[in-house]
Amino acid sequence: MTHSAYPQLETAFTRLYRYQHLAAIAGWDQAAMMPSKGNDARAAAMAELQVLMHHTLTDPALRGLFDAANSEALTPVQQASLREMRREWQNANLLPASLVEAKSLAGSRCEHAWRSQRKANDWQGFLQNFREVVKLSREEAQYLSDATGVSRYDALMNLYEPGMNSAEVQRIFDDVKSWLPGLIRDTMQKQAGEQVLQAQGPFAIEAQRALGIEVMGVLGFDFDAGRLDVSVHPFCGGVAEDVRITTRYRDDDFVQSLMGIVHETGHARYEQGLPRELAHLPVGHARSMGIHESQSLSFEMQLGRNPAFLQLIAPLVKKHLGEQPAFDAANLGLLYSRVRPGYIRVDADELTYPAHVILRFEIERALIEGEIEAEDIPALWDEKMMAYLGVDTRGNYQNGCLQDIHWTDGSFGYFPSYTLGAMYAAQYFATIRQQYPDLDSRIAAGDLAPVFDWLQANIWQQASLWSTPELVRRATGESLNPAHFRAHLQARYLGG
Repeated sequence: MTHSAYPQLETAFTRLYRYQHLAAIAGWDQAAMMPSKGNDARAAAMAELQVLMHHTLTDPALRGLFDAANSEALTPVQQASLREMRREWQNANLLPASLVEAKSLAGSRCEHAWRSQRKANDWQGFLQNFREVVKLSREEAQYLSDATGVSRYDALMNLYEPGMNSAEVQRIFDDVKSWLPGLIRDTMQKQAGEQVLQAQGPFAIEAQRALGIEVMGVLGFDFDAGRLDVSVHPFCGGVAEDVRITTRYRDDDFVQSLMGIVHETGHARYEQGLPRELAHLPVGHARSMGIHESQSLSFEMQLGRNPAFLQLIAPLVKKHLGEQPAFDAANLGLLYSRVRPGYIRVDADELTYPAHVILRFEIERALIEGEIEAEDIPALWDEKMMAYLGVDTRGNYQNGCLQDIHWTDGSFGYFPSYTLGAMYAAQYFATIRQQYPDLDSRIAAGDLAPVFDWLQANIWQQASLWSTPELVRRATGESLNPAHFRAHLQARYLGG
């Protein structure tokens, strides 16, 4: 039997991937390089491209090709590919093109204005654009909910973390909330007796950039297939063949920018490690955003804040930022393990970070389900920041509910991926340590192959061949087990 339908589907999805390539690079440029007066034209162009991609996915001819391909003799990889193409096709066919275009335009408008509104602490100005983003996101959620029979929020979360639902996330997060405050308190009490040398700035931006690039090299980033730039909010964009990562710098603090680079390099290595022969098809893409975040957090939290890794890069810090006692490896370990509740999620330490995610999950779920309105967000934010972290954000929108970029374009359902990713990463490293009991000494000696080889074989090269639970089971021998995350935090911060 000839595979007459399946190759035609591959052709259609290859065309779609090329459109996605252009959209990704244009989106990176919009965030990192584009002059402000270019935004209206860019927003219109990107909305038009979104409609073109939507038309490609909703071509009526595809339905017959999917039906025919079901009866063809496909290889296991082709069967997985057909499953992933069908999933994208089904999701696209649930949304009208007019909504796709309107949501893209509203998101571009809101995100662009947010850049200046955040700096100005202008919640009321932000709200004018944000109401439309919320309205259109709810419409999208309703279309998806009606077709799938799940809640509106679950329908959106399924776009980022297929197969996960908010009830399971809530169960996991409720467990975290039961032990995390005590662990934070005990760690802060323990650290109160530690002597930590603060690094003395200023730290030249060019020196920080040079340090970041050298550390990216240590982490195996392929500079022939990507680059590092600056943006308001650090991110990893582009496509697998051309990965664009960004960070932001402060001349009085090198700690956050460096770990931001390590974090985004984890995303980038995942993209660069995906099977190149499948890059043009959905099956060759990242499994889910939770798995994507597990890569960035494997790099930043499991590896990057490991004392052995800090021992490895301490000479590089001194090379680029100058000699001072604060840059000794042991002190870097203390600097990068400080636990202190703060305003900013992306700057949060490993222990307080989950509280930031849980707060956002609870607010955005209520928003999409219609239990609250956009106007209610600041009061809820203030209440939860005080309850979970003891931080007062009243009136401080810039460092409160305006700090993230995700809601500006309607990326509701994304936030749980961060803490799910941290849990997956802890589970990976528990497995890696079983296979390599001498892992820390190897890392300190500059041998990162045990980590990279394991991730390459078990995560990167598997792409979307399997469902998320099956991918994790194949890699670690069990489905997601949050106990590994708690054990990791206990061991790192309290020594047991």
